[in-house]
Order: sequence, then structure tokens, then C-alpha cells
Amino acid sequence: MRSLGVLHPRHIRNDHNGWVNMSKTIVTETNTGESFGSVGYRSYVLLTLTAIYLFNFLDRILISVLSRPIIEEFSLTNFQFGILTGIGFALFYTALGIPIARLSERVSRVKIIGVCVILWSLATALCGLAVGFWTLLFARLAVGVGEAGCTPPANSLIGDYYKPIDRPVALSIYATGVTIGIVLAQLSGGLILKAFSWREAFIFIGLPGVLIGLIMLFTVKEPPRGYSDPPGTIPMERVGLVEALKNLARNKAFWIISIAMSFVTFGGYGLTMFQSLFLQYTYGMSPGDAAIYYMAPFAFMGAIGTIIGGVLIKRFIQKSISATLWLPALSCFILTPILFFAFLTVNIKQAYIAFMIAGLFKYFYIGASYFAVQSIVKTRMRAMAIAILLFAINLLGYGGGPPFVGAIADMITSNNIQSLGMTDSLGFDCNPRDTSLADTMRTSCVSVKAYGMKWALIVSSAMYMVGGLIYLLAIPAYKNAIK
Repeated sequence: MRSLGVLHPRHIRNDHNGWVNMSKTIVTETNTGESFGSVGYRSYVLLTLTAIYLFNFLDRILISVLSRPIIEEFSLTNFQFGILTGIGFALFYTALGIPIARLSERVSRVKIIGVCVILWSLATALCGLAVGFWTLLFARLAVGVGEAGCTPPANSLIGDYYKPIDRPVALSIYATGVTIGIVLAQLSGGLILKAFSWREAFIFIGLPGVLIGLIMLFTVKEPPRGYSDPPGTIPMERVGLVEALKNLARNKAFWIISIAMSFVTFGGYGLTMFQSLFLQYTYGMSPGDAAIYYMAPFAFMGAIGTIIGGVLIKRFIQKSISATLWLPALSCFILTPILFFAFLTVNIKQAYIAFMIAGLFKYFYIGASYFAVQSIVKTRMRAMAIAILLFAINLLGYGGGPPFVGAIADMITSNNIQSLGMTDSLGFDCNPRDTSLADTMRTSCVSVKAYGMKWALIVSSAMYMVGGLIYLLAIPAYKNAIK
């Protein structure tokens, strides 16, 4: 396939530093079937993109580590904090995902990623300068705007740097940024809280991202589009949003799977953002200890479980294609009672073990759901179908889960205070940092907050059961769709 403005491989030279010399080139062919640049330079680019993806999740999850000091300093309700961690981030992150993905087809992907990393890193640091709910909400919205420009162009870049046979490994390495970022958010946030305040945590963790963004802009080359595809590869026809929705309108299996995944992410994100608060209120641990000794190991178990889930899916679908859906359903059914037990027990050791086991099953559904969706749509619609799926689960799950949990926790806490006849002493939503409270009232405040958070998270955990049932309901439609 001939195209003006693209380099022929014989005019691209790798020097001893791995850089690509593109001076004095002649324009000829797009597809070469070869990876772009030297092995060392490709590895450098991949590690840079993985580090960026790591910071993407580190900056996103950090606020959950800092939840209690933020809530108490600004006297926020749990619902307000849910807005900050949910829809306050997910609104622009979700809305801009598809437009940025389309923009990356025409504009330099390196520049999109570099600029967006700098934007969300500065916005993360700006969170540390917030003076109240609204300024923190504005900063979180800005974080969402920036992070929307990470994954779509990064996946596209990796596709052009690596030839098809090497892409699965490269994309797997890139995907480790998710779990490593979540674990590091807990560890780094917890350690900083032990020596500094939540404000310094945002600043210390946010600002290094600016450096990574500059490294991206000034050291990573934009490869020709389609460079590593085999010669003669016909570009896949683009599918617009309207056309994709029309094609998916009668795809019953797609929508049922989307609903199931939305319920699971709805419950999961609620747990992620408020589980640390439950541990602090219930067992009297500090925010730093909760992050380092509990939340970080739970996140690590989730990473292991994700890998196990992928291996099991690969094994079982060879015997039954419906395993793509019944396996995530089964994991949801196993996960739900374990979470119930973890929140209801009064023994911290039992809760710890239960949460660790639950972590293994928490993310089984991800790989299976993406595989199922790709199996039931036309090849040229896969990217847009996944984009629509992500739009739904991010907006409903990520955006709605935390505010829902926060609202339930506030309601139960307020009702508990009223039933105990302590409204005059504590108000409808007490603050443990209120210096006007006597020690006994402060203890009571923490106790009623623990009670409200416990039952809110139990309700959130039940969403896994609902999602599991919907996965099972999707099996007949899924079988029909893949015939």
C-alpha cells in the first residue's frame, strides 16, 4: 500500500543509542512488517508508556488513601467524598474517551500523551492546594480530563512500535501499570501520610508525573501509522459512534454483558474508595497503616487473581464457550459471601484473611467480559464496541458506585444517631475531629460511622451477586451471537 508522507524501512537507521534517524528520507511505503526502532529503544518506549499508565492509576486511586483526613478537614459527608472519587473524576474521563481515541488517529499520539500526563499530574498536585469541596472537585475534574488521553493513544503507539506477533506481550507489560499503580498508591500514600499531611501526598506524588510527561514529549518518536503491519495490510474501515450503536442495537448479548459488567464495577469501585475508611473506623487504625498493611496487600491479591482468571478462561473455553460468562458469574457468587463475612466479623485477623481471599476473585470478570464482547461483534467494530462498553461501565460503575456507597453510609449513620438519641450531641453527621466533642462523644461518633460504612459496603458487595446473575442470563444470547 503506497502512501505519501511515510518512511520506507531502508531509510530508517538505528544508531548505537537506539534512536531512529529520520533525516533525508524518501517517502514511499507505510507497512513494513517490522518493529519500529531498535530493541533497546522499543523497550525504552514501552517502559515509559507503562510508567505513564502506572501514574495514571496511582493518581486516580490516591484520593482513596487520603480519604479520612480530607473528609474530616473539610467536614465532608461520605456522599460528597463519593462525588469526588466517582462522578467528579469519571464525568470528563468517560465523556472524552471516545473523542480522544478518534483524535489520536489524526494527531501526534506522543504529543497527546505527553500533554495529558502533564495536565493530570499538575491537577493531582493542585488537589493538595484545595481549600474546600468545590476546589477539590474542580481539581479532580481536571485529573479526569488529563487521564482520558492516556490509554487510547498508548495502545495505538504500541501497535506501531511492535509487529503483530510481539504485540500481546508488549500490551501485557503495559497493562501491569494498572495493578502496580494501585499497589503503589496505597504504599506511597500511606508512607507519606506517616510523615506529612494529605496535601503533601498529592503534591509529592503528582509533580513527578510532569517530568515523565516531558520525557515522553522529548524522547519518544512518533512512528508512521501502520508501520509494523505486514506489507499490503488493508487499513480497517473506521466505524463511527452512530453506526456502531445501530449495529449493536439488536445485539442482545452485548447489552446484557454491559449491564452485568456495570453492576460489578458499580460495587467494586464503591469498595475500592471506601474500604480503607471501614478499616480505620472499625479497627482504629491510622490511614497510613490501613493503606500499607491492608489495602496494598489486597490490591496485590487482585493482581494475582486477574492473571488466574485469564488462565482459567483460556482453559475452560476449550471445553465450553459459555465458560466465558459462567466463570465470572461463579467468581461473583463466591466473592459476595466472603465480603459479607469480612465486613460482619469483629475479628480483624478473620477480616484480613477474608479480604485477601476476596481479592483473588475480584477481577475475574474483566478479561472474560472483554473477550466475550470481542467475540460477538464484527472485526471492524471491536474497538468501538469496547469503547462503548468502557463508556457505560466507567460512567455507571466508576461514576455511580462511590456516591451510592457514600449516600447509603450517610443515611445509615444519620438513622443510627437518631435511634440512639444522640442527634443533639453529634448532629446528623458527626466529625471525629470536632474539638467541641467530648472524648466519649468522639468515640461514639467513630462507632456510628463504622456502623454506617459497614452496611453501605455490604450493600455494595451485593452488587457482585446481581452482576453474577446477569452474566448467567447473558449465556443464551451469547451462544446465539457467536453461532
